[in-house]
Amino acid sequence: METLEFQAEARQLLQLMVHSIYSNKDIFLRELISNASDALDKLRHAALVDGLEADTSDLHIELVVDADARTLTVRDNGIGMTREEVVQLIGTIAKSGTAELLRKLKESGADSRELIGQFGVGFYSTFMVADRVSLVTRKAGTHDATKWESDGTGTYTIDTVVGAEVGTTVTLHLRPADEQDALYDYTDEWKIRQIVKQYSDFIAFPIRMGDSVLNSMKALWARPRSEVSDEEYKEFYRHVSHDWNDPLEIIQMKAEGTFEYEALLFIPSRAPFDLFQRDGRRGLQLYVKRVFIADDSTELMPDYLRFVKGVVDAADLSLNISREILQQDRHIQMIRRRLVKKVLSTVKDLMTNDAEKYATFWREFGRAVKEGLLAGDDNQRAILDIASFATTVGAEPTTLADYVGRMKEGQDAIYFMTGESRAQVENSPHMEAFQAQGYEVLLLTDPVDEIWVDQITEYDGTKLQSIARGAVDLPTDTPAEPEKEQELTPLLTYLTEALGEHVKQVRLTHRLTTSPACLVSDADDMTPTLEKMYRAMGQQVPPVKRILELNPEHPLVTGLGSALADRADDPALKETAELLYGTALLAEGGDLADPARFAKLLADRLARTV
Repeated sequence: METLEFQAEARQLLQLMVHSIYSNKDIFLRELISNASDALDKLRHAALVDGLEADTSDLHIELVVDADARTLTVRDNGIGMTREEVVQLIGTIAKSGTAELLRKLKESGADSRELIGQFGVGFYSTFMVADRVSLVTRKAGTHDATKWESDGTGTYTIDTVVGAEVGTTVTLHLRPADEQDALYDYTDEWKIRQIVKQYSDFIAFPIRMGDSVLNSMKALWARPRSEVSDEEYKEFYRHVSHDWNDPLEIIQMKAEGTFEYEALLFIPSRAPFDLFQRDGRRGLQLYVKRVFIADDSTELMPDYLRFVKGVVDAADLSLNISREILQQDRHIQMIRRRLVKKVLSTVKDLMTNDAEKYATFWREFGRAVKEGLLAGDDNQRAILDIASFATTVGAEPTTLADYVGRMKEGQDAIYFMTGESRAQVENSPHMEAFQAQGYEVLLLTDPVDEIWVDQITEYDGTKLQSIARGAVDLPTDTPAEPEKEQELTPLLTYLTEALGEHVKQVRLTHRLTTSPACLVSDADDMTPTLEKMYRAMGQQVPPVKRILELNPEHPLVTGLGSALADRADDPALKETAELLYGTALLAEGGDLADPARFAKLLADRLARTV
């Protein structure tokens, strides 16, 4: 037997791992089972490819608990290790380089979990739950075995033993249970079953405890779709989503080549209640070689597709030592891009081939998907292609492509209007000329619509134009008579001065047919709805003055112009101007700054007419 001493730096690093790295002590068993699964894979590969003479008829992992002795044993009949490999692999922590790592830790003040991620030493997580660990291993094709043992403090021993079976046996002499420190009784068979079910259920080899097999070994994502029944998919969806409704659509992917991964994704049929809650449950389950890593890997799917559920199983990923935090490397970004494109293309296929499923999808998740128009990635066009919007033409939503296909001759823009509700937008004065002349208008009533229309100005070469912002000239508009414009010029000047506290400009418009006036935002100004949204979020934004547009054919406007010409000094004219502005504000669903004053002015004016 040879007794070796850990280097001082190695002792510090071991203590750092045991006490700082792993937030969940249960994962020690995941690490041991993962190592055992790798050993079984290597033995099978060596037998098939390298011609190694080995018995591969019953490859398995065995768990043995002894409550009296307070031990837990994890045994596999895999490839095993030689003495040299034990020193190299299990003794990695004692190799040179630990001093350099600790120096970096002290100098940079960096998160230790990130730096330690470069060491493959998950085996040492066992010292979180055990005060002594022994390992006996024999390499397939050799006669002697090696025993390694340590209490995780100052020394470890290595010895040669005879008579051991091929494979590796790890025995943990467990610490006393301490639930306050989340240190459970790992001789409790129920606890062992629970850990295996959560982390290692899809390991390809049987994990046995007594006469029971603890894992299902059914990694549906690794099986051809033709071999899996619909009921199996539904049951698995319930398992990963905690949703008892059937999924709307199933997406299966497999990537091979320099970087391999498999994915099984589900689009739900109903939006979860917490879809728009900041702390809502989201993210995909991540496995590496069928070993569970995390159930909330938000790095693999953008927030606007947070409702997608499922599993990604990668052959290799850059993980930190505890496998709890994914490092942002090109592999993760590549998987994310491919998953997103696959989900969006699947929705487009539904739009083409299954209108009912697509309608369900967009009704439940469209509001979230449109957030992707603000994400700044290269999927804006794909999202616009699958988006649909309420419209003044018919009760059913329309796509932008269908809208463009219906545009009238001479129309050069996709007209839209944002607002808080369909009824508010449809009844807005801004809509009058468009309805009268038969122009289709998109009705955008989701909060996100107020933001993305500022960033996306065209679709397939056709500009997007708000009918409530800037000047809008319809192709069929006829110019106002010069005499009419000249006649109303004094009124425009008077109203601009009288309402200067509220508006930046007063002008004539063709967009009104029955209303006397409406308010519009300048082309580059923030809309009132967006102002409200920012204030609701606690942000201070200065009030934006808008433009009051007048209908030159309305009797109120022409009558006010005549009254101004006859009695310019009449104080009632200013009151009429306030009422005109207030009714325009109310007509679009706005809020009066002084409702009591408006009500008094209106009551006084009505009293004079009775």
